[in-house]
Amino acid sequence: MKQSVFVTLTLIIALAVGFYIWTLLPENLQKGGPLVAVLIALLVMLVSFVIERLITLRKARGSSSVQSFFKKVVDLVRSGEYDGAVAACDKQRGSLANILRAGIERYKQVKGDQQITSDKRVEETQRAIEEANALEVPLLERNLIALSTIASIATMTGLLGTTIGMIRAFSATAGTGGVIDAEQLAVGISEALVNTAGGLLNAIVGIVSYNFFVNKVDSFNYTIDEASYEVIQLVKAKEAGS
Repeated sequence: MKQSVFVTLTLIIALAVGFYIWTLLPENLQKGGPLVAVLIALLVMLVSFVIERLITLRKARGSSSVQSFFKKVVDLVRSGEYDGAVAACDKQRGSLANILRAGIERYKQVKGDQQITSDKRVEETQRAIEEANALEVPLLERNLIALSTIASIATMTGLLGTTIGMIRAFSATAGTGGVIDAEQLAVGISEALVNTAGGLLNAIVGIVSYNFFVNKVDSFNYTIDEASYEVIQLVKAKEAGS
């Protein structure tokens, strides 16, 4: 599914779910006004993006331990078993496997070509790895900006609801003859507090999720860079010894 389609569908479904849940809330929470439904929708979107990120990162790691797979591929490349290394990548799947597979396959294609210099073969292998890396990394970082953006929007939405609630509360104190409308005052304060709580909840979930996934992606990118560098060094060593 295209990213734009996924985001659009998530937004529409989240708004529908948000307003539906809002109608089922206790009366004291419904007093927060329609903005509470928007905050619920934002929370639904956050949960959707978190689930999507968890699934994507799980697929990116592949079918087995990244470290054991990396060690196996390095051993196979070092011993010159390029077909075995490609087969191991096919079995592992995931971002790291796709990147290493592109480099190993490219080296297989050029290593027997005597018209290409040794340095050129290394460059071709490195370029194949870099091109594959450029395709895989954006998939790992997708929707991270959405998490931080939703957290910011939720904070502003909660603040807007708080402001509207306080305006309503102060309006209740402006009755004629100095009489305070206690019911309107209570509604205004309730609206302000409910929206404040909803905005803060979304902000906390969004910021924590964003930092968690950024850390995961950075760690995975480091592993990819380390594995790619090791494979390139092995190719250079083989070319130097040939």
